[in-house]
Amino acid sequence: MKSGELRERFLKFFEEKGHKIVPSSSILPTDPSVLFTTAGMQQFKPYYLGEKSPYGKNVASCQKCFRTSDIEEVGDDSHLTFLEMLGNFSFGGYFKKEAIKMAYEFIFKELKLPVEDAVFTVFEGNGLVPEDEDKESIEIWKGLGILENQIKKCGKEDNFWGPTGEEGPCGPTTEIHIRGVEVWNLVFNEYYQDKDKKLTPLEQKGVDTGMGLERLAMAVQEKKNVFETDLFEPILEEIPDSDEKSRRIIADHIKGAVFLISEGILPSNVERGYVLRRVLRRAMRYGKLLNLSENFLIPIVKKVIEFYGDVYPELKSKENEILTVIQKEEEKFGKTLGEGLKQFNDFVLRRKPKNGKVGVAFDQLILYGREAFYLYQTFGFPKEIMQELCQEKNIKFDENGFEEEMKKHQEISRAGAEKKFVGGLADHSEKTIKYHTAAHLMLAALREVLGLEIYQKGSNITAERLRFDFNYPQKLNEEQTSKIEDLVNEKIKEDLEVVCEEMTLKEAKGKGAMGVFEEKYGDKVKVYSIGDFSKEICGGPHVKRTSELGRFKIQKEESSGAGVRRIRAMLE
Repeated sequence: MKSGELRERFLKFFEEKGHKIVPSSSILPTDPSVLFTTAGMQQFKPYYLGEKSPYGKNVASCQKCFRTSDIEEVGDDSHLTFLEMLGNFSFGGYFKKEAIKMAYEFIFKELKLPVEDAVFTVFEGNGLVPEDEDKESIEIWKGLGILENQIKKCGKEDNFWGPTGEEGPCGPTTEIHIRGVEVWNLVFNEYYQDKDKKLTPLEQKGVDTGMGLERLAMAVQEKKNVFETDLFEPILEEIPDSDEKSRRIIADHIKGAVFLISEGILPSNVERGYVLRRVLRRAMRYGKLLNLSENFLIPIVKKVIEFYGDVYPELKSKENEILTVIQKEEEKFGKTLGEGLKQFNDFVLRRKPKNGKVGVAFDQLILYGREAFYLYQTFGFPKEIMQELCQEKNIKFDENGFEEEMKKHQEISRAGAEKKFVGGLADHSEKTIKYHTAAHLMLAALREVLGLEIYQKGSNITAERLRFDFNYPQKLNEEQTSKIEDLVNEKIKEDLEVVCEEMTLKEAKGKGAMGVFEEKYGDKVKVYSIGDFSKEICGGPHVKRTSELGRFKIQKEESSGAGVRRIRAMLE
């Protein structure tokens, strides 16, 4: 059974069980505490907390996901950066009994996987929550004919799902494992975990399940790993057959890069752009190890777009942009990769030991922080590539020294890159809400001064300042900057009313409302209008009148990547 049929059968199964099928949301989430969408439940997070779902109580989806936490694991049998997550969700509809029965029916009746090959894990309890163990799930599995020796009790690390982001709904889980691999995770959201890790029972219980399409395909197609499934076979055919781990890393990373670029992310040295650059350059380095020719990524990219284009049409519509971005990054990094590797060898492999002895062991060698930073700054080597090189050659990497150099030059480390994503609000404080409203005014001003082709590419808003990214090919001159600033302040002085209306996405588009990432919107959207000057699809919140904002001041305008500019501004 091909992956396309598996995807369709899953959605059809749950549609027939009364679920509304919801399209995948964007890989770029609305939650400011996470960098990417990593699970199907993220677009539904408010509905677990009492907000009315526009889709009804029960939904199902196939969600595009990108996980930075698994980058180091890619190359084994089951870990990936990009994946598709099949899931069914309930917000105060059904709970454990119905969720477990439907999972059992789909896996073992619909797909006819052998139940005797399965293991079912449940939460054993550890004082974290009032229940000692999830006895209810155990009894439900037994009632379906599952033998006691197939049910395994596990602790918090394995069978208690924490919130996606800094806080949110969470609860115990039960998992289905096929031939030793976790295939489906059923989360029972019974609690809310705040930023201090405190658990409070939810008034409305919910179900959140996730099953990786790649792992399901591996089980159904009886493959030893996800890379042998039809989701990877046509892509791997474009990569010469030599070192298997290198081929897997290249295939996964290019697939992930294609999806990231399709959503407007460009390679850079910060946040999401840093992750994109990292996976692209990691793929390029492994291509170098395989002695692949220049521009070897292009045929792989085309195969990814061809394979996924019918399911995710945005890949086909953005094909030229995707190819251009990857080719430019490949050419840019390709020019420095060889010289950078040569410099790396000069730093560590040809250094004479202080004691003058010949044949010193590699584990006595070190790549110093200042040297690592030089490779990063001059040749664009991500820290992780240097760490991998050192590990391969049994050389110590001076992590502390490297981080000190990074701080000196005000660069961003990987930890900073993964801390939070480019867009969204840091909190809902009064000052942050003011900056959020100011961002709407500034986008409208940018479009009036620079042209209607200007769109938001990302933002980061705190109580101290506004940071806003937009597409523009060159640096703004003083006259443009002044016009934008003056126009925003003019609209603030006019004391315009900020009005929120709820309508369908089609109605919003008909009224000329702007939106950033259309894939994340539901059937109903909120449209915020600021007089006749600005009209945007947005989740809010905003001030009631523009006069509340104070004086708007642009502090800095700079590059944020190829074709993207960044404005930093304050309210005085």
